Amino acid sequence: MPDPMGLLPLGVVVDVRSLGLWCLSIALLGCPSPTPEHAYPNQPLNLIVQWEDGALGDSAIGIVAGALEVELEQPIAVDNRPGANGVASQIALSQSPSDGYTLGSIGVESTMNHWTGVTPVDVNRFTPIALIAVSPGAITVAKHAPWESMNELISALITDSVSVTASGTYYGGIWDLQRVGLLESVQLDPSAIGWKPSSGSDPALADLLAGEVDMVMTSLSDVDSLRVTHQVRTLAVTSHQRVMSSPEIPTLQELGIDYASVGQWIVLVAPSNLQDAHLERLRVALWNVFQQPDVKASLARTGFYPHYLTGTALTTFLREEDFRNGVLIDKAGLSFQ
Repeated sequence: MPDPMGLLPLGVVVDVRSLGLWCLSIALLGCPSPTPEHAYPNQPLNLIVQWEDGALGDSAIGIVAGALEVELEQPIAVDNRPGANGVASQIALSQSPSDGYTLGSIGVESTMNHWTGVTPVDVNRFTPIALIAVSPGAITVAKHAPWESMNELISALITDSVSVTASGTYYGGIWDLQRVGLLESVQLDPSAIGWKPSSGSDPALADLLAGEVDMVMTSLSDVDSLRVTHQVRTLAVTSHQRVMSSPEIPTLQELGIDYASVGQWIVLVAPSNLQDAHLERLRVALWNVFQQPDVKASLARTGFYPHYLTGTALTTFLREEDFRNGVLIDKAGLSFQ
């Protein structure tokens, strides 16, 4: 069944039946329910976030945290730890006690940073709770670019009739890796599209409008304002399915290009070895949060589309993202290994 946001159905949600059977067995055996002083959680929680206050990722996690407070009946303090592309928050979270009262959010950078040698911390240092949101990538060119479609651009690259420079993030960032993955899928060397590093989408798009670069790879939400005012043209999205907010934009796979990626994503995690009972409590609470239409709508307005995934499917997703990004970082010549 297609995902309601037009994205790839990544896997299962949470099997609440096991939780229900557990509760039923307690009732049948006459075991006492947990007392308030022992119930989890019974004190405020701290949520370590890799983004600075007011960033889109911070806004997205803030919406989820606010709704989660209601479900857990405990306040959640958002602790912003920006710096070094998520490394600062990853280290702080990995060194926190695994008692269920310190949680964190990780992004795609957690499957990239350790491959470049900037930190030994990888996704295995955390207990994954749930994927909560994704932000698909988009390939955007200037309004008067000579390519009317993605296939025209690829054909020009294959025949070596154009010189193309792209931007969107730093060397080895997620959008740079998507450039490498895209070119590999059409059997082109990464040098076929040059890369001008930038500190984010805003300076990259300014360069695109000024004619300093030919293409920008970044989140679809980052280019929305320029796209709807016809200052730029988005040729394709990197998601597995069309994004319902922009159904006119084709996917690369639709165009016969065998490449797809969920782009940016947010996963709620805890330090490693979180108790199973605490993990299940958090999973169910988040599932309830994602049944609320206002939460989904608010989250989508940040540019991150709600997408809930947990259990073994989430573990598989993180391992596949880690492996694929490691391969792409190696192909880009940035691997520490």
